Amino acid sequence: MDKPLKPGKWLTKEVFNWSLFDFANSTFATIVVAFVYAIYFKKVVAGNEPVADLYWSTAINISMILVAVLSPVLGAASDHFGNKKKYLAVFTFLCIISTAMLYFVTEGMVMWGMLLFILANIGFQAGLGFYDAFIKEISAPANYNKVSSLGYAVGYLGSLASLGAVIALQDSPRSTFLACAVMFFAFALPIFLFVKEKAKPEQAFEGSNFLSVGFHRTKETLRHISRFRNIRLFLISYFLYIDGVNTIIFFSANFAQTTLKFEIPDLILFFIIVQVTALLGSFLFSWIADKIGTKKTISFIIICWAILTLMVFFANDKTTFLIIGAFAGTFLGSSQALSRSFFGSMIPQEKKTEFFGFYSLFEKTSTILGPLTFGLVSWITGNQRYAVISIIIFFAAGYLLFRKVEEPNNVKQIKNPATSDGV
Repeated sequence: MDKPLKPGKWLTKEVFNWSLFDFANSTFATIVVAFVYAIYFKKVVAGNEPVADLYWSTAINISMILVAVLSPVLGAASDHFGNKKKYLAVFTFLCIISTAMLYFVTEGMVMWGMLLFILANIGFQAGLGFYDAFIKEISAPANYNKVSSLGYAVGYLGSLASLGAVIALQDSPRSTFLACAVMFFAFALPIFLFVKEKAKPEQAFEGSNFLSVGFHRTKETLRHISRFRNIRLFLISYFLYIDGVNTIIFFSANFAQTTLKFEIPDLILFFIIVQVTALLGSFLFSWIADKIGTKKTISFIIICWAILTLMVFFANDKTTFLIIGAFAGTFLGSSQALSRSFFGSMIPQEKKTEFFGFYSLFEKTSTILGPLTFGLVSWITGNQRYAVISIIIFFAAGYLLFRKVEEPNNVKQIKNPATSDGV
């Protein structure tokens, strides 16, 4: 069994090379999920029809459901065989190739546009579980907040670089999909070349293969997960509040252009503001969490998300939305980074990828209800403002459950679930 690292220098070459993968995948998150392709699909591929939001949310949901089913099984098997990097490579290249193929999607190709996005998003989302699990191999528990926040901060630099490509190629939006694929490939290479996998393969049971091991270990985890009450509470609360965050990510550009009549230069300015404040917020709230505790910090962030969502409902002009975007960016990276490090401090070292697979499951399935709710409310009412206000319920419910989660003092707490989880 691999052992957790001892506290020491947190910013190492290995941590830096690991963080560059956040730079790489942020190009996809920005160009495809949040900005260019999201708008291109609605306006061009789907012909700006009222049902376009539902098409987009359906594509998101299909990809997320498939990832949610795969993640725990793949994570469990990966822990057993000690080959996270191999499967991270498989899903990374699935995303890169599918993203490049988006270049050939043009007007009216709704099914192809949805299919290629689904494949690309599966590659992007499924790879995150393997990537996240490396945090327990490259860092000591005391440094999780710093390392996780660094990853997200570097990711926002990747988003800014992506916006540079968008500006340069604004007259040829399809070319940005090729640029995205190239940047993803280039900045993903360091994790494969320079980050060593420290986990060692375990003894497989007779007649086992990758999937049989994955299903067997997942079944065992599900059978015993009732013992981990604290982890279970956190995952359910995370499922709810991150659903609200993900829905905002998926539909922010869509709302800005459809409801507030943002033009492309306005959207570029909006995303620059969000990425810069998100980068700063990642470091700011990492420092705050180390001072007052991660749980208190996350609780504060969830409340702020609910308030900002309400403010979007009443926003009537571009300036107000840009100001809201600046505050939202501050909480964006920190809500994701601190949730990742908080969960990392709760889980068993020997089951890190498996548990991060369940973390990924809850994160991915959380993108089903929110976007589906937004898409349906927008379609039924014909007003995106009502779709926005419907998202507050996810933050409220997530906050109420998160209050019941106990903050672990250190990783050793979960070695005895009966004491650490209050069962």
